[in-house]
Amino acid sequence: MLERLDYEAVGLISGLEVHQQLLTKHKLFCRCPAGLYTETHDGEVLRHMRPTLSELGEYDGTALMEFKTKKEIIYLLNRLNVCTYEMDDTPPFLVNQEAIDGSIELCLMMGMDIIDEIHIARKQYLDGSIPTGFQRTAIIGVNGVLPFHGRNLTITHVSVEEDSCREVRDKGHQIVWRTDRLGMPLTETVTGPELRTPQEVRDAILLCGMTARSTGRVRTGIGASRQDVNVSVRGGDRCEIKGVPRAGYAVKLVHNEGIRQHNLLKLRAELHQRGFTARDSIRVQPFDVSDICTDLDLGFMGRTLKAGGKIFAVKVEGVAGLAQHPTQPDTTFLDELSGRIRVIACLDEAPIVLSGALLPEFPNKHRLLERLRKRVQFKENDDFFIVFGPEEDCRTAANEIRLRFADATQGVPQETRQSLTGGYTTFERILPGPDRMYPDTDSPPTRVTEERVAMLKARLRPAPWERIERYMSWRVPEETCNYLIRRGGAEILDAVVEKTGVDGLVAAIEIGQRSKALKRAGIPMERIGVAEWVDIFDLFTDGRIPREAISIVASGVAKDGLSAAAAATASGVAIQPRERWMEQVDHLTMEGYQGEKIDTQDKRLRFLAGRAMEQLLGKAPAKEVAEYLRQKLVEVAQ
Repeated sequence: MLERLDYEAVGLISGLEVHQQLLTKHKLFCRCPAGLYTETHDGEVLRHMRPTLSELGEYDGTALMEFKTKKEIIYLLNRLNVCTYEMDDTPPFLVNQEAIDGSIELCLMMGMDIIDEIHIARKQYLDGSIPTGFQRTAIIGVNGVLPFHGRNLTITHVSVEEDSCREVRDKGHQIVWRTDRLGMPLTETVTGPELRTPQEVRDAILLCGMTARSTGRVRTGIGASRQDVNVSVRGGDRCEIKGVPRAGYAVKLVHNEGIRQHNLLKLRAELHQRGFTARDSIRVQPFDVSDICTDLDLGFMGRTLKAGGKIFAVKVEGVAGLAQHPTQPDTTFLDELSGRIRVIACLDEAPIVLSGALLPEFPNKHRLLERLRKRVQFKENDDFFIVFGPEEDCRTAANEIRLRFADATQGVPQETRQSLTGGYTTFERILPGPDRMYPDTDSPPTRVTEERVAMLKARLRPAPWERIERYMSWRVPEETCNYLIRRGGAEILDAVVEKTGVDGLVAAIEIGQRSKALKRAGIPMERIGVAEWVDIFDLFTDGRIPREAISIVASGVAKDGLSAAAAATASGVAIQPRERWMEQVDHLTMEGYQGEKIDTQDKRLRFLAGRAMEQLLGKAPAKEVAEYLRQKLVEVAQ
């Protein structure tokens, strides 16, 4: 159950950045294959990142933060899917024009203005996810809209950019990445901050996903799409929830972020009431207390001392009890401190930080507190925090405690937050600013002509909302409509209806519902393409198989690789001549009826029809069999 939050009262607003991999043969700036994933490697590269000045002579705050982590970055390389471009040892190739075309088609589907000259820019990333330290990106279209819940959802712009590495592990000062995904082209669709509830965020993600899939230009499957969700409340500030893998996860994540920001504003009010109104009003003193802990059995901290590490007590004046202030449901401000220390100080052994007010029970707890009271000299309204690890990291942690309390005096800090299981988030990095973007002088611009745009517009597939309106006019359930569009069945459905003249509802149910059930049963329905489905429905519209046999024939085509006609013959579902199945129906009796009484014609009809279809499934039209039995019963009654 979600903790209650009045979204309108707190002024919750959200916007999306939807990333979708494009279905191209090659990567965006080299000719390595795209979509070739590997779990082994032929070599490793070690890198250390450092920030660079922007065009205006400024350092990006996020880059400076990442530099403080002093990360050792290791890249795992497989010769099948990387080259010297990814390692920044050779300049980029010309941008992949197949990716540009796919991006333009996505823009056209959303009614956007296409940029007439595409310029590549560099976006700085020092978290190690890209070996060059920057991502190449370009805006393709601006000023679009999507029909959404009876209004238009603004699409500010669509970019094409290269994907990043896949993280293998992140421990202490070392992070390891696999480079197979690196450089694959993907689009970034950015909406306006116009989503007012977590449910709207979920629905907008699904709509953006359906729109991208409707182009036929994108990859599908795990990892092919992911969303960053920007959230703020009135009086708060923008926080970005990074890498939301599924639309359904967004509901809890956005809800909990709204609660978190609402609670951080309450914490700001409490700090102001205590006199902490400015960032520099927070006073912090770190103390190396390793020497007073050496003869105590401190469990996990004792192991740190034996390994040559240190234990620090960080006194923060006047903040007693604030570490226990609630933030997200079932979390406190201490978790905010823990997230910053884990990422920036690289102290990741749990518990990362302890509050003096809530030290866990251990044999020497009271002796430790007495010694700390003498050393740290904390007062009743002070609190202290214990961190442990290498000395330099402990000092970095002490400074991060100061900075996080300083941020709290201002309310909600602008952060990128990592999504966690259960709908929670944790600190990932400071939110990047405009200083990280600058032109890429290695890549020439790409001119987009009117003729090129017109050609792409001519081959554009129907938009998802157009298809949904058409399918629902056929009385197809909305859930089935969405499934067909998301899973690629819409193209098959349209072709089948056009080429065979079958009723749209019948085709939609068979392709969008029954084939889904067959796939769940382990039948490889993905093997059936447009041509095979057309052949199957031709059998039905020609009267050679009944509707009940469509899924039986489809199963045979998918599982055994047969043609539709051969699958029908092998399954024994070809419709028999009317005279032949009528003869079998004539021999049916009420013997074996298990009901209490046979007192109505409807009961007799249902029983006999059931017995008939046990014998004739796939060999006779069920509707005609039932009508024939009805006439027979009327004749007998007379």
